[in-house]
Amino acid sequence: MLNENLKSIRKSKGLSQEEFAVKLNVVRQTVSKWERGLSVPDSDMLVSISEILETPVSVLLGEKVPETEPDDLKAIAEKLEVINLQLAEKKAAGRKILRLSLLLICVLLIIGFVIFYVMGSSYLDWNYEDPELAAAGTILHGIEFVYVRTAPLILIAAVTGLILTRNKS
Repeated sequence: MLNENLKSIRKSKGLSQEEFAVKLNVVRQTVSKWERGLSVPDSDMLVSISEILETPVSVLLGEKVPETEPDDLKAIAEKLEVINLQLAEKKAAGRKILRLSLLLICVLLIIGFVIFYVMGSSYLDWNYEDPELAAAGTILHGIEFVYVRTAPLILIAAVTGLILTRNKS
């Protein structure tokens, strides 16, 4: 309902998504997401939208009330609280997926190092007079060379990401 009202009121005021976004100091994609119902503005942004469109927040949220009374403000506050809780849950789920992905990267990198250690680079003892073994040995050596040089940097980045995305509660 908010997305439809926002789009129709914006259009009735003759504003493009870009013009509206500039007035709100957001990117056009943010306005597009609001109008498609993929996200919702927070309470402060809803007040700013209301001022720019010269429309009461209650109308943006779908209520057709000409005057705002204290009970109406309470209902709006409750709706916004529910919306903000839903967004917080979505953000927490995204953070959890990111943390699990970073942890998986760390584990895979460590497993890769263990595999190279256990292998002992046995291909270095191959008979390079045989062209097939020479090519395979060169390829394996190249893979190991790149892995050993980049994996520590990726591991540091993943651990840093894990630290930065930890719950601070």
